[in-house]
Amino acid sequence: MGFATLTPHPDFRCEAVSGIEVEVARTAATLSLAYRISGAIGGLAVPDLVPATRADELWRHTCLEAFVRPDPGDAYAEFNFAPSTQWAAYGFSGYREGMSTLDLAAPRIDVRATDNELILRAAFDLPPGPCRLALTAVIETTGGARSYWALAHPPGRPDFHHAAGFVLRLPAEHA
Repeated sequence: MGFATLTPHPDFRCEAVSGIEVEVARTAATLSLAYRISGAIGGLAVPDLVPATRADELWRHTCLEAFVRPDPGDAYAEFNFAPSTQWAAYGFSGYREGMSTLDLAAPRIDVRATDNELILRAAFDLPPGPCRLALTAVIETTGGARSYWALAHPPGRPDFHHAAGFVLRLPAEHA
């Protein structure tokens, strides 16, 4: 499908990160995302690798996210991927409403890091049909400061659930 660039929220910058790019690929049943964080990776709070398990509140630390909304529709899903390989998936019936844990197969997550780059690849099942994506990242530094990155930010405080962030349209794919 292509590449997308995340931008930091203007009120929450991160000197350690020079950029975040996401490669997006879709098949009939799978969405694959490759998040590439460039910069001084040693300045980021990156958790140690652990077995890929479901965990809540990953967004409180360094976490890469995808919000998927069928197009048209108000319901959406939130997927969280930590550099530890822990993950979470939630469904919402509308803007921050009706949150529930999604029952789905564990995503496939791979993480690679160097001094200048952290790459997290995640692939997960995606229902057929056109959809809109909001790709986001919470980046925590070793000093505890957080920055918030997205394809687009609504006015005001960071809000990854806001409709203004769902700017990437994916057409339906066929098997």
